[in-house]
Amino acid sequence: MTRAEKIAWLNDRFRGMSLDVHLTPGVLYGVPDVIGLMKEVETFDAFTPDNDPYGEHDFGSLVWQDKKIFWKIDYYNRTLQVGEDPLDPTCRRILTIMLASEY
Repeated sequence: MTRAEKIAWLNDRFRGMSLDVHLTPGVLYGVPDVIGLMKEVETFDAFTPDNDPYGEHDFGSLVWQDKKIFWKIDYYNRTLQVGEDPLDPTCRRILTIMLASEY
């Protein structure tokens, strides 16, 4: 398995667990059925070279209830400093779900 494939596997697994998910105000207050949206993000598999150029499954884009949604995974160390190696066992992933207009 390549480095990118390992990261993609970890990211897919993480998204499916609904851990450390942050919703922006636009999603919280402007999107109907947030639970349904979260399930859609958990099972997202429409990765293409355009939305996943490195093959790491760390970003996705979809339309939910006529709203363009982005989600992304960022990597932090235990003190929440950004930029942690996504293969480090101590890496903390945080998933942010936002309106495309909030990006």
